[in-house]
Amino acid sequence: MQPDGSGARGRRLSAYAVALPLLLALVTSIGLGPTSASLADEPAPVGGSGIGDGYFPLDGNGGIDVQRYEVHDRYEFLSRRLSGWTRLTVTATEPLAAFNLDLLLPVRSVSVDGAEAPWSRPNRHELQIAPVTPIATGQTFDVVVEYVGRPGRIGWRGESNWVASDHEVVAVNQPHMAAWWFPSNDHPRDKAVIDVSITVPRRKSVVSNGELVGRVVHDGLATTRWRSEQPMAPYLAFFAAGPFQVERGTHQGLPWLVAVSRSVPVGDFERSLRLMRRSARLTRWLESQLGTYPFGSVGGVTTSLNPGFALENQGRPVYPVMAGGGRTIVVHELAHQWFGNSVSVQDWSDIWLNEGAATFMEVRHAETHGGPSGQQWLESLYDECFHDTQFWRLRLDDPGPGRIFDTAVYERGAMTFQALRHKIGEEPFWRLMRRWVADNRGGNASTADFEALAEQVAGTPLDEFFDVWLRGTTRPGRTAANGLG
Repeated sequence: MQPDGSGARGRRLSAYAVALPLLLALVTSIGLGPTSASLADEPAPVGGSGIGDGYFPLDGNGGIDVQRYEVHDRYEFLSRRLSGWTRLTVTATEPLAAFNLDLLLPVRSVSVDGAEAPWSRPNRHELQIAPVTPIATGQTFDVVVEYVGRPGRIGWRGESNWVASDHEVVAVNQPHMAAWWFPSNDHPRDKAVIDVSITVPRRKSVVSNGELVGRVVHDGLATTRWRSEQPMAPYLAFFAAGPFQVERGTHQGLPWLVAVSRSVPVGDFERSLRLMRRSARLTRWLESQLGTYPFGSVGGVTTSLNPGFALENQGRPVYPVMAGGGRTIVVHELAHQWFGNSVSVQDWSDIWLNEGAATFMEVRHAETHGGPSGQQWLESLYDECFHDTQFWRLRLDDPGPGRIFDTAVYERGAMTFQALRHKIGEEPFWRLMRRWVADNRGGNASTADFEALAEQVAGTPLDEFFDVWLRGTTRPGRTAANGLG
């Protein structure tokens, strides 16, 4: 993610935790779903209401591993109403009498392997499902959830993530977005293939992740289907619907597809389209630095709406209208395809790995295109922030849930990468960067994993260096040991 312009990067976020009531008490007392089915006398455990992230305890869920989402949504622009159903293909990682999904929309029905299943809402964020027959470890099963609501009226723990007008809508946000438009196991640790079908009036265009499968028009409505074959974290899935102009092509063998809303003012429209067309060329440059691009196609979407940030949605980032500095932001979001999308955080406390690396690649692009060297940039920013105690006070490896998008996470994160580069040398540093994205491709990794690989590649202990840059809460000393001077 990169906010639009140079303003503060803070986001309205908060940790939350809600105790999980007993399953049978919920089914019988709340009465939100069918209750005729009974569980075994000694039911298997109920999967946890979170995956174990300390910042967001209700993100994701215990006991399940989603393999695939098939999302079928219809959106009505004037009423702002979204209705639909999603089929999830899920594998149990433990015996389950019940399990949770993350969803904020009101639920109409739930089935498991075709059988109507009892369900309840322990809180507004969680949907708890009790299959008629308990599920065994390793069993793969299908869940279908039907829902309807107005996502623009839904807020959760300080987040109101739906961005829409009477003519356009974009489902984009971080670290949470899926729960506003489909049920999910909403944490980067559980990536899955996502297949999205969106129905809107036929005069509207729909863009999403992956490849366009087809568009079917019927009675004034059009259903557009997109499929991404590479698994992704749920928050990286998106759709944009509205008066978009769509272009596609191939650059050096890499397919690209871009879209710009025709509601963007004329002067900004042409500039935005030119900028989006650069996506494939900039991706090939990033490949020259980091290794093979991890996805099948690339592109970008410029919306006329103002979400207040650009976001690295997998394979096709979404941007607001950008003026000066737009190319830098595009480099940042495309760098996230390696750092954040392919190699995702283990926990949200590891966010500096995403944002620091993407910001560092901005610096690297400037360095290789006539700008200052990375070390000149590092020394200059160090001097600029020399007396800014707030800038140095944040622990990069543990910023807290309310500050995961703080300026320091981006800029000090990038400073850490450049200081490490200066300390261990050019060849080992770039070998480290390429090893990191290659070894962890398609998976998750933590700050501790990065530190261990850095020491392995450098062939020297780096504990003191990382203590200063990641865990320190004061300005690093200007020493060679710290990659400065």
